[in-house]
Amino acid sequence: MDTTAWRRSLTGLLLTWGVTRLLLLLWVYKVYVFPGPDVTSDVSVIYQGWYDVLRTGTFPQDDVTWQYPPAAALAILSPALLPFLEYTQAFFLIAFAADLAVLALLLYAGLRPGRRLRGAWVWVAGVPLLGPTVYSRYDVMVTAVAVAAVLAAARHPRVAGALVGFGAMLKVWPALVLVGIRRRSIWAWAAVTAGVVAGAFSLAMPGAFAFVTFQRERGTEVESLGSLVFHIARRHGWNGSVLLNYGSVEFLGPWVTLVSTAALVLTGMAFGLLLLWRLTATRFQAHTAADAALVAVLMFTTTSRVISPQYMVWLVGLAAACLCFRASRMGLPAVLVLVACFVTVLEFPIWFADVVGSTPRGIGLLVVRNGLLVLATAIGMRELWRDTIPQQPLPTPPPPTTPDQTETPAQEAPASS
Repeated sequence: MDTTAWRRSLTGLLLTWGVTRLLLLLWVYKVYVFPGPDVTSDVSVIYQGWYDVLRTGTFPQDDVTWQYPPAAALAILSPALLPFLEYTQAFFLIAFAADLAVLALLLYAGLRPGRRLRGAWVWVAGVPLLGPTVYSRYDVMVTAVAVAAVLAAARHPRVAGALVGFGAMLKVWPALVLVGIRRRSIWAWAAVTAGVVAGAFSLAMPGAFAFVTFQRERGTEVESLGSLVFHIARRHGWNGSVLLNYGSVEFLGPWVTLVSTAALVLTGMAFGLLLLWRLTATRFQAHTAADAALVAVLMFTTTSRVISPQYMVWLVGLAAACLCFRASRMGLPAVLVLVACFVTVLEFPIWFADVVGSTPRGIGLLVVRNGLLVLATAIGMRELWRDTIPQQPLPTPPPPTTPDQTETPAQEAPASS
């Protein structure tokens, strides 16, 4: 690419980011009202309630909606860095800063020799497709840590390991970045960092690991893959109900426990396949860690009992990190993730009432969104397998024999007279 075209591409990228992020800020500050239920209430009600408890030096041990590792307290307390603003206003600005940090990381990686700006474009386009939900959850902060870890893995293993360990203490899933990493130093730094963070919180604040019990007792959330069973069953007389339970809208009633258990089994099978790949793979390249991280998180998300809209931010960030590498095989899964983001904003928050009510439109949106995630997972796993496990060449058959090569009587010892 010549210098002029490169500058135009970079200028267009930055302008697009600026316009779309201004729109997101206008939505979360309610200058313009986004269709559907108010997604910012999690910040003004739930997060701020946790903030008041955490400031007293303890975790919200009696609140079943607190289902996060101990370092999540830092994200909830982060608006204290801007004491001159109200809690919600400060939170939105910090989420915006995390978004900007991801863009800076992707630009730095994409402008290096042998890289490209495709990854930055995925992030710039994918985030606004999810609407104001992105700035109304702390997942964008966790994604910034995970993206930094993936991009640092090749050149700065100690930094990458520390980021993975810290990210796992923020929201567990960044630990999946380790799936495609062979360097023992990264694993060691991740374990040490996670241990130090967990130990510090356990000593300093009571209830650091109460979230484990709360997470175990969750049911089947109305947007998950397994929920389609009950959405369709409701159309045929299933007598269960849909209620706010453990911080999300879930199905309650007959067979819910069975479907939730099946989802856990499916998750176990998916990670069994990942383990098989890890033991079989022999060709690891610069982009392998990013590709494997995306596939692992896709598997975790797709088979989970809960697929909250903010989970899509994880996938956008990792897909963007993958496409910073020219050799990445995750182009098609990244496109499918972007399309799934657009369908996600339609089902939540725009037509979430249809999802909760199991209307044909709500069911259709879930079928399309979850189908896209399943397809992205399958294609991503296939491409990762092909890229890292060389195919064994088939044995070459022997050349066909010809009359000249066959043994003739003349070649035998002559008979005696």
